[in-house]
Amino acid sequence: MVLVIFVILTLVTYVSALHVCPKCGSMEVPYPLSTNDNCGDPRYRVLCNNDILQFESAVGFHYKIISINPCVNKFVISPPLIPKNTCYTSDLSLGGLKLDENSPFNISTHNTVMLFNCTESILLSPLNCSSNSFCRHYEEKVEEGSWCRGTLCCHFLKDSAMTAHRIRVRVGGCTAYTSVVDMKSGDDIDSWNYGIELQWLPPN
Repeated sequence: MVLVIFVILTLVTYVSALHVCPKCGSMEVPYPLSTNDNCGDPRYRVLCNNDILQFESAVGFHYKIISINPCVNKFVISPPLIPKNTCYTSDLSLGGLKLDENSPFNISTHNTVMLFNCTESILLSPLNCSSNSFCRHYEEKVEEGSWCRGTLCCHFLKDSAMTAHRIRVRVGGCTAYTSVVDMKSGDDIDSWNYGIELQWLPPN
């Protein structure tokens, strides 16, 4: 009986090991994330490009994965860059971050999103566009944000009432954005955790 249990445990460990993808650079790639057809679950595809783990959006833009927490089925991607002396995020031409609605990934409710260089129509929304908005602190204290200083900006906590598959930017709307994960009221800007937290549904 003990031998049978040992064999079963060995087989389970072996099969599980076959499913886990190799590291991408120094980053572990936990199941079900998949970097190729021979590991993980192909529905949970991420990319390993030159030892950098990346997430590809529905429109083909690559975002660097900066941390993964497999215990809660979540990972964090870097927000797109705002090139020097512009107020346009590098994914503006593609409309911002867009996830495939048929994929197992969605945007979590732990992201505080800041929008910049917005048109006045944004004032009709329930977003915080006041002088106390977090976006003002970002413009004043962060070099990348300084390119957007003086534009109309707003922030919001991405909640379950919003689309869980998109952060939109566009010419004629807002042209730049960034995001902070798990922001708490009163947090010093130096402690902000920049990123966009995505979560995945567990495999069936």
